[in-house]
Amino acid sequence: QVQLVESGGGLVQAGGSLRLSCAASGRTFSTYAMGWFRQAPGKEREFVAVISRSGASTDYADSVKGRFTISRDNAKNTVYLQMNSLKPEDTAVYYCAAAGYNSRSLFSYKYWGQGTQVTVSS
Repeated sequence: QVQLVESGGGLVQAGGSLRLSCAASGRTFSTYAMGWFRQAPGKEREFVAVISRSGASTDYADSVKGRFTISRDNAKNTVYLQMNSLKPEDTAVYYCAAAGYNSRSLFSYKYWGQGTQVTVSS
């Protein structure tokens, strides 16, 4: 039911910032926890961050904690990932996904966007 479209990726220098957006269609957007995952070539897709239905609870991978912030605007059916102090190792395709509850497991997510490329140069 939920369709997700990511945007905001691009090329940025190390230490820079990007804000990713994920626009969702579907009347039940506010009933889903929303997560961000990323996948670099040759690597497994990994959890980045998740936010609860209301936005009251968040969880982050240790690798991004303190640098990334996930947020959502249910009125706009949009979830965001603010990425600061970017590092080359953050380079990946970033995916937005929807789940029934906060989870770090990609297997918990029922809907996925197409991904947006983030490249961090040295």
